Amino acid sequence: MDPIIAATHADPYPYYAQLRAEGGLVFHQGLNLWVASSARAVAAVLAHSDCHVRPSHEPVPPLIAQGMAGKVFGQLMRMNEGERQRCPRMAIEPGLTLIDVNEVKALVGARLITPGADGLYTAMFRGPVCVVAALLGFSPAQGRAISELTADFVACLSPLSDQAQLRAAHAATEQLKGYFIELLDDSSNRSALLAGIRQRFAAKSTDVEILIANLTGLCSQTYEATAGLIGNALLALIRNPQLDAAQVDDLIAEVQRFDASVQNTRRFVAAPCEIDGASLNHGDVILLLLASANRDPQLNDNPDTFLLERPNRRSFTFGAGRHQCPGQVLALHIASATLTEILARKPALDRLTWHYRPSLNGRIPLFA
Repeated sequence: MDPIIAATHADPYPYYAQLRAEGGLVFHQGLNLWVASSARAVAAVLAHSDCHVRPSHEPVPPLIAQGMAGKVFGQLMRMNEGERQRCPRMAIEPGLTLIDVNEVKALVGARLITPGADGLYTAMFRGPVCVVAALLGFSPAQGRAISELTADFVACLSPLSDQAQLRAAHAATEQLKGYFIELLDDSSNRSALLAGIRQRFAAKSTDVEILIANLTGLCSQTYEATAGLIGNALLALIRNPQLDAAQVDDLIAEVQRFDASVQNTRRFVAAPCEIDGASLNHGDVILLLLASANRDPQLNDNPDTFLLERPNRRSFTFGAGRHQCPGQVLALHIASATLTEILARKPALDRLTWHYRPSLNGRIPLFA
């Protein structure tokens, strides 16, 4: 076991507890990076101005730097610091927090969710992106196309992707750009979300390429993280049949803390600094074990107990500070609505088998 393999291990949480006992921020010789496993260390790294989301010498991964996916990657707010992060975030975040939960429920309910593993896969991965696409003003048919292209695009975000997947990611990025250009040119678009985003963005920038890149990023961030949240909620019901499935909102809220779909993330040290008693140098890499911090007794009482009605629930699953996920509320709404629709069809959960999708940081079950 190591901190990266742990993301898709059957039960990494005893190992995470061991890491916390050894120190909140320690250097892992085998991986040649720092590992932040405690809530205090993770919070300190996420808040530190010298801990960046990309290494200064490599703003875009070399494998995609020369293609369209690399161009979009380099413009994403989640992959930038300073004004290149603040401007698109300021445009996109406010609208995401104001979306009506009933509208989300209606959009999820309008989709056909079929029983069985194939139906679950579509509901987990394709459905959430279709909801975001609809909120932006795309038609249902366009939304389905956007979800398929997003599935190809997200391959560029994983170091595990092969050359064929990367080529598909570049092609999908080109097509997504075309869809968003048409969307922005459509004078009949009545999306309040998109109108607000455009107005706030125009107040800071005229670079439409950055806006399109971050609308693509909004779809891609919805894709895997929401799928993992829905899937891990189903696993919680399978493993704990005594849970009240009617408390879907509480179930989703506790799952994102207890068994996070995003287990870890990274930060890159841009200048010498001291964090949680450790001296770090420029160029050092820090692996933040968000899922471990969620189970830290200093953050949550009885952290290894699954409690639907947990008081003062705290979590790092959606990050914290300047790079906290702007779509957290929307993701929780989509996951809750989707799980409600799945359970309404009374699936035979006891007949499902699963394995975790290969990943260096995601914990996303695939059902069969």
